[in-house]
Amino acid sequence: MGDAVGTGEVVVRRADASDSGALVEVDAVAAGGDDGRRDSIRRWCRQGSVVVAEDASGPLGYCVVEYTFFEQGFLSMLMVAPRARGRGVGHRLLDAAAGSCTAPKLFTSTNVSNQPMQRLLRRAGWSPAGLLHGLDEGDPELFFLCRPRTGPGYL
Repeated sequence: MGDAVGTGEVVVRRADASDSGALVEVDAVAAGGDDGRRDSIRRWCRQGSVVVAEDASGPLGYCVVEYTFFEQGFLSMLMVAPRARGRGVGHRLLDAAAGSCTAPKLFTSTNVSNQPMQRLLRRAGWSPAGLLHGLDEGDPELFFLCRPRTGPGYL
């Protein structure tokens, strides 16, 4: 694991195509049978866009950074297994995403109704950047911005 970053028992590393099956099991939407999400996970893994957090039991969560949002980084997915929530896994994945981002800015979004994600983003140093109506009827999308950090200890 040449590009793995770990502290304690949790290791954060870049995923590859061989990880997609295990990540499907971590993702509640994919595990529930959503073929579109399963296809996305496979594509993201093949493209090298996924960072995975794992311990001896296997994957605990993953995130995806893409560069299709005005040529800036965009965290398009952050998923933490229910059994791993509240253990700092999401924060570790956000830090790894920020540390590996190759663009000057890294954005993400979440629904206004998703208070746990908003709290996590704020704790991790992300700032609100705007609000978009019309994606999910009655539940606007709140955008956040992180100025990526790079240096030792990041992927």
